[in-house]
Amino acid sequence: MAEPGPGTGRAREEDRTRRQEEAAPAPKKRRLAGGERYVPPPRKLNPGVSFGAEHFAETSYYFEGGLRKVRPYYFDFRTYCKGRWVGRSLLHVFGTEFRAQPLSYYRAAARAGRLRLNEEPVSDLDIVLKNNDFLRNTVHRHEPPVTAQPIRILAEDEEVVVVDKPSSLPVHPCGRFRHNTVIFILGKEHGLRELHTLHRLDRMTSGVLMFAKTAAVSKRIDEQVRQRQLEKEYVCRVVGEFPEHEVVCEEPILVVSYKVGVCRVDAKGKPCQTLFQRLSYNGSSSVVRCLPRTGRTHQIRVHLQFLGHPILNDPIYNMEAWGPDRGKGGRIGKTDEELLKALVEEHRSKQSLEILGIGEEDLNSAGESKDCGNSGDCTKSDPVNGSSCPAEDEKDLERNDVAACPLNTDTNLEPPDKDKELRLCGNQDGQAGEKGWEEKDPLCVECRTSRRDPSPKELVMFLHALRYKGADFEYCSSMPEWAMEDWQE
Repeated sequence: MAEPGPGTGRAREEDRTRRQEEAAPAPKKRRLAGGERYVPPPRKLNPGVSFGAEHFAETSYYFEGGLRKVRPYYFDFRTYCKGRWVGRSLLHVFGTEFRAQPLSYYRAAARAGRLRLNEEPVSDLDIVLKNNDFLRNTVHRHEPPVTAQPIRILAEDEEVVVVDKPSSLPVHPCGRFRHNTVIFILGKEHGLRELHTLHRLDRMTSGVLMFAKTAAVSKRIDEQVRQRQLEKEYVCRVVGEFPEHEVVCEEPILVVSYKVGVCRVDAKGKPCQTLFQRLSYNGSSSVVRCLPRTGRTHQIRVHLQFLGHPILNDPIYNMEAWGPDRGKGGRIGKTDEELLKALVEEHRSKQSLEILGIGEEDLNSAGESKDCGNSGDCTKSDPVNGSSCPAEDEKDLERNDVAACPLNTDTNLEPPDKDKELRLCGNQDGQAGEKGWEEKDPLCVECRTSRRDPSPKELVMFLHALRYKGADFEYCSSMPEWAMEDWQE
């Protein structure tokens, strides 16, 4: 008898569970009082971050002007009623917590059948929410472009996959990114699925990125990380002539905004340490080796800014918004709110908000959230308007993936006939047909918005993870072109 393939046992168990659920009698509905609305018992949503063929088939890529682009597609955001929503109407929840869209949008979405409550179309937004209500919102999703540079596989065996990540790609689905992520590209184009993230790199950071193929390997390497047995080496190109001697920076770092992804040195921040050593100087900028001893969000970038040598093309920490000293020595001269506003306005004036991984709609959502625990790979949005963490990617009703709608009349948002809309969708599960991306969605503001594409050059930041070394492994990538001694901008 042939040995079962990997995952066969789990597949059989899942199949057995499915058959048992199908065979089990439907739960009896309790007797309802007059006019009382029935809410079915909750079902378990998959909390994992694994993605399969049905997810990868949602849409496809195309390449244009040195960029990897995703064809727009329909997608379902799902969530159970949050505790604070109980007893409130859908209209009130949309108006107070989903403010990236006007109420006219949600009324039109309801008429188009895109809002469902317990899998039934919502016809009345005045309906009062109850505990365990399950909401589904179908949206037309547009993703920002990323570099067309391919993901290069550095090493692969039965335990790990190690890649050279290009700049501009998030590691996993977060914010407005889903298909334009390392996880999805590896799954769709290399057949590498069910990978376990061992560490993360910022979206704009390139270099060595490791994945485990099994939970056991992930646990073993994670233990090395916790015990500080993992050595990390980065290279970057910074402004000016960096000191020739070794520099150690131990300034604590505080997160200013998870949504925009901004940190600064502050005594109330988390302790951290980075060692720096200059490798070369070309008369205007320096290549620096960076050895982070801790893994705080944006640690290398913040410490270099504090030292007065920010990364040459850093879209956050080398901006005029930080003041004449560009944040050197922690001198900013602004409150956190003023700093964030100045950063956003500077990028808005350059039409480069998407370089930050955010859009206007992200700035309209309500408030900040707690730390998602990631080391700078994602900026977690408000938990109501949407999470950037992959475990919650499919559970939030809406993550403000389209711009704030400028329309304020219902007549401008009238949906087409239902048959045409479903043809555009491909199917009700949100998988886009091959031709669906060519059509304009009548409810989608992004379809009517003209945006400037970033240039490939804008999608490269001069920070690269060069080497990762553990107790029983070492993986290296080659030096990027901008790190060569004779490089000139």
